[in-house]
Amino acid sequence: MRIMCFGIILLLSISGCATVSQKIEPQESQIPRSEQQTAQKEISIPVQKTYKRKIAIIRFTNETTYGRSLLLDKDLDRIGKQTSDMLASRLIKSRRFLVFERTDLNKLLDEQKNSSVASELVGVDAVIAGSVTEFGRSVTGEVGFLSSTKLQTAKAKVDIRLIDLRTGHAFFSAIGAGQATTESAEAFGFGSRAGYDATLNDKVIASAITNVIDELISNLEKRPWRTDILEIDGEQIFISGGKLQGLKIGDSLIVMKPGKAIKSKQSGFNVSLPPSKVASIKVVSFFGDNETNEGSVCKLIEGNIDSAMIHDLFVAE
Repeated sequence: MRIMCFGIILLLSISGCATVSQKIEPQESQIPRSEQQTAQKEISIPVQKTYKRKIAIIRFTNETTYGRSLLLDKDLDRIGKQTSDMLASRLIKSRRFLVFERTDLNKLLDEQKNSSVASELVGVDAVIAGSVTEFGRSVTGEVGFLSSTKLQTAKAKVDIRLIDLRTGHAFFSAIGAGQATTESAEAFGFGSRAGYDATLNDKVIASAITNVIDELISNLEKRPWRTDILEIDGEQIFISGGKLQGLKIGDSLIVMKPGKAIKSKQSGFNVSLPPSKVASIKVVSFFGDNETNEGSVCKLIEGNIDSAMIHDLFVAE
């Protein structure tokens, strides 16, 4: 008994000498979690210089039978216009492109017969044409003795094509599909009673655009960035494009001479031979105040530029 008591006293004395660990309470950072995640992504992704491409949305139509009664005339396509507006908004919010809109392809083609308009659009890297190829709504539900449910569903598909304005060749096509639903339920006379939900039209088109926007942006950014030389005045070289296209003071660019264009018997298209480097230039300042009149002032680093041949040259990254 004495031995047992001595053992208990010994254990208690040892435990009394042990260090008591303090529980550390997690402290929430004052920086919002969303900002922390954004900062981590920016650190993990290497910085890549990308100049903004110029793109034009020239046509978006509703090729389905839905909404035909809403068309006031042949030029007012509400679903097509809504889809075009949503697509333009997403591209602008990405901050990767300069977006211009052309509302009707046939009008554009007619205008292109005028040389002045054709030269105005030559700076566009790609044009977007598309259509709503599927659009429909359905209502389903169940009715019980004391309860009922109603499910409204809208489905849509959009077909988007990227076209090279210089050749008329559609070099990329993608289809985006979307679905939106709203449900209401009622039991014992209580609950929600939903009538026709017009907002489903907006939601399903937005869903279809979201389904295809990443692939579209990826292919647009694969297009080579280029611009033209406006004028040479002494040691100053004026080119189109400035801050809004992502150019920065100190950026180095190359002046290229296009290769000879030869018509291919196999494809029927004109195939341009590889361009050759003429000179290197560096951005020193900017002028203009918007995307339609901005430009950059550059200086020659190496090579030689014939001022009489500037309209045959182009500037690339």
